[in-house]
Amino acid sequence: MSNDDGLRKDAHFREHTRNITELALDLLDNSPGHMWSMDTAGRFIYRNRSMDAYFGSSLKDQGAWLERIHKDDQRFVATTWRRSVKTGEPIDSAHRLRGADGQFRWFRASARPSRDAQGRVTVWHGQTIDIEHEKKAEESLRARSIELSLLVDMVPSNLWRLTPDGTTTLVNRRMADYLGLDLSNVSDIASVMDTIFHPDDADAVYAELTRCLETGERFSMRYRLLRADGAYRWMSGRAEPLRDQDGNIVQWFGLCHDIEDQVQTTAALRRSAEKLARATQAANLSQLSASIAHEVNQPLAAIAADADACVRWLSADPPNVERGKRAAERITLDVAATIEVISRMRALFKHQPQERAVEDVNRLVHDVLDLMSDEIAATTTRIDLALDQDLPRVSLDRVQVQQVLVNLIRNGIQAMDTTNPLRSLKIMSSHDHPATVRISVEDTGSGFKDPERVFEPFFTTKGNGMGMGLPICRSIVEAHGGRLWVANNQALGATVAFTLPAASAD
Repeated sequence: MSNDDGLRKDAHFREHTRNITELALDLLDNSPGHMWSMDTAGRFIYRNRSMDAYFGSSLKDQGAWLERIHKDDQRFVATTWRRSVKTGEPIDSAHRLRGADGQFRWFRASARPSRDAQGRVTVWHGQTIDIEHEKKAEESLRARSIELSLLVDMVPSNLWRLTPDGTTTLVNRRMADYLGLDLSNVSDIASVMDTIFHPDDADAVYAELTRCLETGERFSMRYRLLRADGAYRWMSGRAEPLRDQDGNIVQWFGLCHDIEDQVQTTAALRRSAEKLARATQAANLSQLSASIAHEVNQPLAAIAADADACVRWLSADPPNVERGKRAAERITLDVAATIEVISRMRALFKHQPQERAVEDVNRLVHDVLDLMSDEIAATTTRIDLALDQDLPRVSLDRVQVQQVLVNLIRNGIQAMDTTNPLRSLKIMSSHDHPATVRISVEDTGSGFKDPERVFEPFFTTKGNGMGMGLPICRSIVEAHGGRLWVANNQALGATVAFTLPAASAD
């Protein structure tokens, strides 16, 4: 190769190198971030146009860059720079820089060292990116979080949060004060939450909560919590799952509020109602007894008087047969009057319906549950409904059939007082026979010890019962043309069922 060819190749290589260098410098100068190089003494070797445009002429003084850092950040940045120069570690820092307009903005600076063949740092190459908007967004988010935390703590209810597996991760300040918790200790929150439920309610609460965590259904229950002063108080608790876009539960949020006063008021009203009912029963029984005695006493007294007269007329000398005969006839009339009185008393106990209307039995069940809602909730009884939605309507006396349902539901609840912590009661309706509608109430109590005697008047296993509930219920059902019966369940509890004729079968 001739010297001319070598010279041409060298010139071409230098031209190509110059083009690449110019392209690289143009790329750096037009980069929206601040690109720079600095020697180990902290003097700028290179700054792109974007950086010079932001800082203006003040950076021409090589030591002026530290002065452009906010005074609250200068010590941190200087310390970071000295450590990196000494150790060769990369530089990463977020701090505020003052621009040519005198305003400070947040930047994130990062730099990496360049080394010579002996591994010594010769120069630092870095970039500084404006993060003012990110910082403002962070501050806004932090302010919103603080505001939300204050709002949660000010809500007049006890708020809490669970993981999908049921671990407590948050309670608000109101609940912490109520329970006496230390919010600074998360492990303390988890351990205390396992001991706050009343011993009689704990198993039922955990069983229901576990079911909801597994199924994703809403949690709703009444239970007693241990307050910080050592008193158990009734609470009404609810929880809803929070799901992601795929429908997976990521958290549970719940609240509970103190209903102790409401429960005690309801209990007091119930006790007053029971006392009033017993007093009314006693008064009615006393009045009924006096009425029966008065009604029956008159014909019996007449019978006694006429019998005495008959004896006297027939004992006369000579006997007055005609007068004795008339006295005997009056005895016959008095016996008939006595029979009529007794017939009226029997009719009184038949509870024959006065007015009937065509009704939806399922609607009647819901109405009764609404009427008994407080009573049911006070006993933490769970009601499961299995109602056939295609039932025919029934002609019935609404008040009397309501009386039957209330009696059966109340009996089922009372039968479960000490046998089942969840106290589950199942109410079913069906149309197994085309001419009748069937309604049943199934409890998980102790069952009937003498099922063949439950319809005997005044037979009862309750300490304060009269033994008239089921006999009256059967009288009402039979007066409607139906049938009522009881049976013990195979596993646990008992079922009371009755049928009513469908309106279409009349």
